[in-house]
Amino acid sequence: MNHLGPNHTAGLNSNTSNKSLVDLAMENFAVQRTLSRPASCTGIALHSGRKISLSINPAPAGAGIQFRRTDLAGSAPIAANWENVVDTTMCTTLGGEGDVRIATVEHLMAALAGCHVDNAIIEVDGPELPVMDGSAHPFVFLIECAGVIEQNVSRPILEILKPVKVSAGASSAELAPADIFSVSFEIDFDQSAVSRQEISVNLVNGTFKNEIARARTFGFANEVEQLRAAGLALGGSLDNAVVVDGETVLNEGGLRYSDEFVRHKVLDAVGDLYLAGAPIKGHYRGVRAGHALTNKLLHTLFADTGAWRIRNGDAQLDPIAATG
Repeated sequence: MNHLGPNHTAGLNSNTSNKSLVDLAMENFAVQRTLSRPASCTGIALHSGRKISLSINPAPAGAGIQFRRTDLAGSAPIAANWENVVDTTMCTTLGGEGDVRIATVEHLMAALAGCHVDNAIIEVDGPELPVMDGSAHPFVFLIECAGVIEQNVSRPILEILKPVKVSAGASSAELAPADIFSVSFEIDFDQSAVSRQEISVNLVNGTFKNEIARARTFGFANEVEQLRAAGLALGGSLDNAVVVDGETVLNEGGLRYSDEFVRHKVLDAVGDLYLAGAPIKGHYRGVRAGHALTNKLLHTLFADTGAWRIRNGDAQLDPIAATG
């Protein structure tokens, strides 16, 4: 693929020039989908450092995405929903009954969103998902190996009707009306290897897989000891994260994209936004935003019933009825 510069718009190529973005989006927004068979992997958890086994399993139409801790006998599944987010420190953590938690769900959620998987049961034998290589690409590969099938039930779409914005200091996150799902992001770090980057992506026609999925999580060398003292990044290494020391990227292979840092922020946003419970028809803009601000944005959005509606096939569901 073409490596994109620090100020860039992605999402179209010559093969799609005869179709509008709306047409391309609707091709993805037809019916619900799930995996055709289970798919499994094993890896190291980024923060706990534990070896974790994960399985993505088919689920019936309408089930949504659910997480289940197989190491806790009898524990109830946790719905992948913005209301179940209990912690956003360095990752997104879901919580369920009896203080059952599952952390670092955002990369897998991004892969499920990018592969248009609506229904799946995720089984994991520990409190955190494996980080794999630090990107969503291994999960995309896993889903594609299993295969995805249509379920002949119309897919609900969350349509944004008016702008909703939340801020915290110099950081902000916003959702606004748009014909398709698109994301723009801006970051600005003191470390010169990262500095200021921005990107705008139309997430149609495989753009997530081709332009975003391989972007890895990143961290800074001067923060490693502090994070580990706090019980975080215990499984972090150059095999599963980009590590920056001032103007130097410490990974032997360098970056996968010249703007890999901001692309990974898009990846995180896609995963966190999929906790809305449905694909979004709207534009997300993040400025120095993280997991906490994106989750706050979803809380603010759903609190305003005039800011959104659920479209299910040709039907438009009243927001109050939709939230039941």
